[in-house]
Amino acid sequence: MAQAVEAQKEVKFEAKLGLFDATMIVMGPMIGSGIFIAPSIMAGYMPIPLFLILLWVLGGILTAFGAIAYGELAGMMPKAGGQYVFLREAYNPLLGFLYGWTLFFVIQSGFIAAVAIAFAKYLGVFIPALSENNVILTLNIFGWNFTLNSAQLVGVAVIAFLTCINCFGVVFGALVQNLFTVSKIAAIALLVFIAFTIGNGDWSNFSSSFSLKDFKPIAPPEALSMGFLAALAVAMSKALFAYDAWNSVTFAAEEVKNPHKTVPRSLVLGTIGVMLVYVLANMAYLYILPIKEMALVPDNRFAAAVAEKIFGTIGAQLIAIAIMISTFGCDNGMILAAPRVYYAMAKDGLFFKGAGKLHPKYKTPVNSLILQGIWSSVLTLSGTYSALLTYTAFTSLLFNVLTVIGLFILRKKYPDRERPYKAWGYPIIPIFYILVAVFFIVYIIIGDPKSSGLGLLLVLIGVPAYVYWSKTKNNAS
Repeated sequence: MAQAVEAQKEVKFEAKLGLFDATMIVMGPMIGSGIFIAPSIMAGYMPIPLFLILLWVLGGILTAFGAIAYGELAGMMPKAGGQYVFLREAYNPLLGFLYGWTLFFVIQSGFIAAVAIAFAKYLGVFIPALSENNVILTLNIFGWNFTLNSAQLVGVAVIAFLTCINCFGVVFGALVQNLFTVSKIAAIALLVFIAFTIGNGDWSNFSSSFSLKDFKPIAPPEALSMGFLAALAVAMSKALFAYDAWNSVTFAAEEVKNPHKTVPRSLVLGTIGVMLVYVLANMAYLYILPIKEMALVPDNRFAAAVAEKIFGTIGAQLIAIAIMISTFGCDNGMILAAPRVYYAMAKDGLFFKGAGKLHPKYKTPVNSLILQGIWSSVLTLSGTYSALLTYTAFTSLLFNVLTVIGLFILRKKYPDRERPYKAWGYPIIPIFYILVAVFFIVYIIIGDPKSSGLGLLLVLIGVPAYVYWSKTKNNAS
C-alpha cells in the first residue's frame, strides 16, 4: 500500500517543448566559440580555400547523417537520458553507464567549464579586472601549483547562474536558450551580410592552384611533417569538434511534445541549420582574409581580425560581444540537457539516488543540475578541464559510433517495435557515418596514443563505480 501511494506521488517530466524549442536545443550547444577560432587552426593544416569550405560541408553532412540515425532511436525510445537509453537497450547497462559516467565526469562538465572560461576571457576585453591576467591567489599544494584568477571566478558565476535558471522549469531554460541561440545566429548572419556587401573583400581569395607535390601546411609547427591525408584528417577533426553536442535534445526527449516526430525533426533541422551557418561564415571569412593570413593570426582569433578589417578598431570588441553571446547560450544548452542523463541513470539505480528525483513544482532534475554545476565549477577552478578534454576528445565520437551501430542491433533485437520515424537511406547513410567516424577515431589513436589511452582509462574507471552501484541496487532489491 505504501509503495502504491509513493508511486502515485512520483513526480514526472512534463512535455512542454515544441519543435522550435527542440531545434534551438540542438543548435545552441553546437554554436559556441569554435566557429570564431577553429577555421584559423584548420587553415594551418589545410591552406587550400575550397578544401577548407569542403571540410565544413562534409563535417555538416556527417553530423546530419548521425542525426538521421539518432532520429530513429529517439522516435522509438523518447525517454529522458537519450543516448544513455539507446546504448543500454542496444548493448547492456554497463555500456550505457560508461557513457553517462564519462559524460558527467569529463565530457559535459569539461565542456561546460571550458565554455564558461571562454565567456570570461572575452568579458575581460571590456573589464580587464575580470580577465585571466588578474591572478587572485597562488598556492603550492604538494608540488602542484594552483593559480586562481578572475576569469575562473566569472566562469563559476556563469555556471551557477545558468544552473539556477534551469532549475525553474524546462520552459524557462528553453526560453533563455531560444533567446541566445537566435541572437548568436543573427550576429553571425549580420557579419556575413556586411562582409559580402561592404567588406571590400576579394573573390580571388577562393582560388588557388593545388597539387599534392606542392602541398605544405602553414602552421602550427607540428603540421610541417604531415602528409596531405594526415593534415586533412586533423583539420576535419577541428570541424567535427565545432559540430559536437548535436545530440543534446535526445537527453530531454521526455519533455518534448509529440517526441516521436518532433525530436527526429529537430535533430535534422538543427544539424543542417548549423552547417549552413558554419559554411556561410567561413565563406565570409575567406572573402575578407586570405587563407594564409587566416592561419597566421595570433591566438587563432581570426574572426576578430576579420571584423577589425571591416569595422576598424571597434571590430574586435564587436566580435568579443558576439562570442560572449554565443558561449553563454552554448553553456545554457549543455547545462539544460545533460542532467536528464544522470536522472535516467539514477532511476536505474546506477547513480547517486538523489539525482533520480524531480522538483515537485518545476518538474526539473534539480539535484542532477546541482551535482553537474558543482563538478563543472570544480573543474573550472582546478584548470584541469583542458587536459581532460584532450584525453577524451575522441571518446564522444566513439560513443556516437557505438550508438549508430546500435541502430542495426536494435532493428534485429526489436523488429516489431513501433518506429514512427525510420532513418532515411538505411543502411547506406548509417554505414557511411560509421566508416568515416571510425577513420577519425583510428587516426586520433595513432596520432596521439597517450591522450587517447588516458581517455579510455578515464572511461574504464567507471567500471568499478558500475559494480558498486549494481551491488547497491541488488542489495536494495
